[in-house]
Amino acid sequence: MDFLTSLINSMPGAVAQGLIWGIMAIGVYITYRILDVADLTVDGSICTGAAVCTMLLLGGQSPWLALLCAVLAGVLAGAVTGLLHVGLGIPPILAGILTQMVLWSVNLKLLGKANQALPARTTHVLLSQMAVGRALPVLLGFCVVLVALLVLFFGTELGCALRATGCNPVMSRAQGVNTGLMKIIGLALSNGVVALSGALLCQYQGYTDVNMGRGAIVIGLAAVIIGDVIFSRIFRNFALTLLAVAIGAVIYYIVLQIVLQL
Repeated sequence: MDFLTSLINSMPGAVAQGLIWGIMAIGVYITYRILDVADLTVDGSICTGAAVCTMLLLGGQSPWLALLCAVLAGVLAGAVTGLLHVGLGIPPILAGILTQMVLWSVNLKLLGKANQALPARTTHVLLSQMAVGRALPVLLGFCVVLVALLVLFFGTELGCALRATGCNPVMSRAQGVNTGLMKIIGLALSNGVVALSGALLCQYQGYTDVNMGRGAIVIGLAAVIIGDVIFSRIFRNFALTLLAVAIGAVIYYIVLQIVLQL
């Protein structure tokens, strides 16, 4: 009975964590499924988004401005990986590792120390684990808006060119698509979404640690695979597929919470 009560009490927090990492998993989905590129930059860019957001919030800036700057920092990190891969011919996995290593130093420089507290009582944040009931609607809203924006983007000519690059780069080049530029844009977009997740995570948990992104790619890939395996035969629509990825992260965290309670 104590186990069941403890499990039920921990569910809102697990769902909130799952939604945050679900946003990150959507970013991973862009490179892993759409662009067909294995990108390890996310282990660094999620912390970059958190570091930028944390320092701006501590400086008294608006949470919305902090989120925007965090996304732009992630976009820049992804673009660096893309330039290393396309411009210098470095394999995407190695390019991601190189950027990730550089970002560790960048994140440490941004934070000024290994970890930085972001107290919700003295800092204006959009969500906090001290008020999970208010955090859940905010996170659901971010997921829905993000999916809607991505659906609109991938329905444009640029978005279709990006999807074609991941599907068949040879045919895309034959049709006049600059596949190198598409890869850079795809990596930048993916890491921008990942950085958004990091910015939300630091506000929710109340701190940023320079090592908080370690293993993020594993969680992202797990969420993508879980969502794909469970919902691929149900969801054929692109928007629902992206939502399935976020749901996969929620399932991952619920299962993790059950295991921790055992």
